[in-house]
Amino acid sequence: MFGMNPFDNPGGTFKTQYRCYSVSMLPGNERQDVERGGKIIMPPSALDRLTRLNIVYPMLFKLTNKKTDRMTHCGVLEFVADEGKIYLPYWMMRNLLLEEGGMVHVESAALAVATYSKFRPQSSDFLDITNPKAVLENALRSFACLTTNDVVAIRYNKKDYELQVLETKPGKAVSIIECDMSVEFASPVGYKEPEHRPAPQSQPEEMAVDAADYQDNSLFVPFHGSGHRLDGKKKGTEVKALHSHNIPIKRGIPNYDYKKGRITFIRAPKPVEKVTDDAGSENMFEAFSGAGQPLRRKGGKGKK
Repeated sequence: MFGMNPFDNPGGTFKTQYRCYSVSMLPGNERQDVERGGKIIMPPSALDRLTRLNIVYPMLFKLTNKKTDRMTHCGVLEFVADEGKIYLPYWMMRNLLLEEGGMVHVESAALAVATYSKFRPQSSDFLDITNPKAVLENALRSFACLTTNDVVAIRYNKKDYELQVLETKPGKAVSIIECDMSVEFASPVGYKEPEHRPAPQSQPEEMAVDAADYQDNSLFVPFHGSGHRLDGKKKGTEVKALHSHNIPIKRGIPNYDYKKGRITFIRAPKPVEKVTDDAGSENMFEAFSGAGQPLRRKGGKGKK
């Protein structure tokens, strides 16, 4: 049996060694509540010794693997283990680099109450959680303390997530029982921020305005068409197109009553009044505006 005589510690410090096993080796039904938290199961003799010592509540312990010089902190859940054995969550054994049946040194500890902690998810899948702080707060209810550089495991929505404890305040090991602790998250391992490349700024090109786009084909163009010969030939019947600058350009009329968010369908556009001076109207060409001259004189035939 591993342990020490309680009278060897007159100062009231609990120190002893146990063989450690994972929770899956615990006799009886499967204990998922132990696996998902940060507390261990100790033998009944440990409770008897702790009651004889001046131990500060809640009972917190420092676990040390002296072979690898790795240590962590934990609480105790029950005192039902076999004598000389303790049962630890698997993630805690992995942090201590312990194998099944390995020796671990257990020492009682008094830790300060936590005020701040920072975690780094070990997978970018943790970003899929909608409210990670609420999920972590609910999972930490099964923990008694946190130690810097530990990698704790939590379970959410039937999936396990691992988080490394990057920083704790006011010390490297803190108690999280009945505390008001602010929590922050670092970027997950392997996560890369998306690169925001600015869109290339292209110089605005000047729009080439063609007067033909504003041409109204409904206007009358004199002598515009092709001629027809009596012999059926097309030679010499082509007519040169008139220059577009000789044709008046009709431009669109802006809707001054436009309001944002309203669509107006103009079914009958208002006619545009043409304002011309007298001099311009006299010089403007009008087709078939001349006076006709009959071949016969009025008054009938002359008398012989």
